[in-house]
Amino acid sequence: MGKIAPVKPVKLIIGFIFKEEIFFEQAKRLLTGHFGKTDFESRIIPFTSTSYYEEELGSGLWRVFVSFAKLIKPQQIAKIKILTNRIEEKLSNGKKRSVNIDPGYLNSAKLVLASTKDYVHRIYLDKGIYAEITLFYQDKSFQDWKWTYPDFRSKEHIGIFNRIRELYAEQTKDK
Repeated sequence: MGKIAPVKPVKLIIGFIFKEEIFFEQAKRLLTGHFGKTDFESRIIPFTSTSYYEEELGSGLWRVFVSFAKLIKPQQIAKIKILTNRIEEKLSNGKKRSVNIDPGYLNSAKLVLASTKDYVHRIYLDKGIYAEITLFYQDKSFQDWKWTYPDFRSKEHIGIFNRIRELYAEQTKDK
């Protein structure tokens, strides 16, 4: 029988999709109010892998990823997804969002994203929130699954997550 051990902390990451940078900045400011300072921010990347968000957010979309300096417990991700949904609502202009906020976390082995949508590869967490392992770490880099979102498969995105994983490794090396 395996022994139950305390869970190790994980690195909170947030992906943003937006048309106007001001909404990203507002969302980031609200999130740093909850989780403290960020320790990584990607460049602003054109979001061209799908047109899924264009009806709501418009065309000419952008993507940014940030990670937070303070580590979290993995079970917090359900509450964090609920919080990010509330921030999306707060920053919306009526019925349409101005920013899409996708929280997740990574550790040395995987990148996990939270979702409100169930599917065959997602596990229910709590209060209508599911989790999926979007990427796994093997052969010195993150790797994708057949369900991994197209943009998360790109070399640039993989490089971002590998860099954040390095930050995580530095934070947890003495723990």
